[in-house]
Amino acid sequence: MIDGSEYLPSTYDWVREQVDNYEGSNGREGTTLRDTGLPVIIITMRGRKSRKIRKSPVMRVEYAHQYALVASKGGSDHHPDWYYNLLSDPTEVYIQDGANKFPVTIRELSGDERTIWWNRAVTAYSPYADYQSKTTRLIPVILATPH
Repeated sequence: MIDGSEYLPSTYDWVREQVDNYEGSNGREGTTLRDTGLPVIIITMRGRKSRKIRKSPVMRVEYAHQYALVASKGGSDHHPDWYYNLLSDPTEVYIQDGANKFPVTIRELSGDERTIWWNRAVTAYSPYADYQSKTTRLIPVILATPH
């Protein structure tokens, strides 16, 4: 994992609790988004301002051993903080999918590749389409590839 930094939990209670539950059970509990029953993964990264370890649950959108990280923030007009964290230090990013924890390489998608992964994301979690209709920003899709 990321060396030399302490973990700074989210200021959002539900995020902090989900991460604690997920990690504390080694990926056996807290693996779905609230009451939806839809799976989530945990992304671990370095905070761009604090330089401390940050963690966020995101919807599990996996295809061919790669993951789409969709920076929707529920259709807000602003990207989530974790999006900026990923871009500021893309070499220190980890995913926990169930009990499996592994480093990933990330890159933001565009063009046809983004469209393909966006469609996969909407299939996995249909509210993404509604989120996009709520905002004028193009919701970023980050591809995470294990290495």
